Amino acid sequence: MKCSVFIATSLDGFIAKLDGNVDWLHTSGKQDAQMGPNSDMGWSDYIKSVDCMIMGRKCMDMINSMNLTEQEWPYGNIKIMVLSNTIKEVPTGLQGKIEMYSGDLNTLINTLEKAGHQHAYIDGGTTIQGFLNIQLINEMTITRVPILLGEGISLFGKTQQDILLHNCSATAFANDYIQETFEVKYKSGIEDK
Repeated sequence: MKCSVFIATSLDGFIAKLDGNVDWLHTSGKQDAQMGPNSDMGWSDYIKSVDCMIMGRKCMDMINSMNLTEQEWPYGNIKIMVLSNTIKEVPTGLQGKIEMYSGDLNTLINTLEKAGHQHAYIDGGTTIQGFLNIQLINEMTITRVPILLGEGISLFGKTQQDILLHNCSATAFANDYIQETFEVKYKSGIEDK
């Protein structure tokens, strides 16, 4: 199964402020830029390419706090698994949209694959770090937002080994955001995924 990341960070590598706030995503760069056909910076095409999503609990909490209407829900009908060792029940507002999961990530991927899923969207800093450390991420699309936060929640943390990124492509958008896509390769004697 392909596992990929599609995420935005500040230029200094943070996905959120320390309190989880991401309002800076909507106030950075040239907000009045004419984006033309790139208005969503590839989001629609990406979300059409995935058939399931795995996110962390903090990511779920942030999405739940937005109180999104059915029309605002950005994930369509894809299957969404939320990782949590503490929360077992789906929060009010997300019932029927997500399922909770606690357990081994390889087991989760195998279960999703056996159910016919082929491409998982991985979201949330800790979740992405966990998937990288067990060599399950195949591709990352990172949109750099033109802001320096100075501190916050990092996209990347300590890795258990060097992780090589190949076949980079980059797109600069009219709003001053820069999007980079990489294939992920792992080393240390373990066969590339």
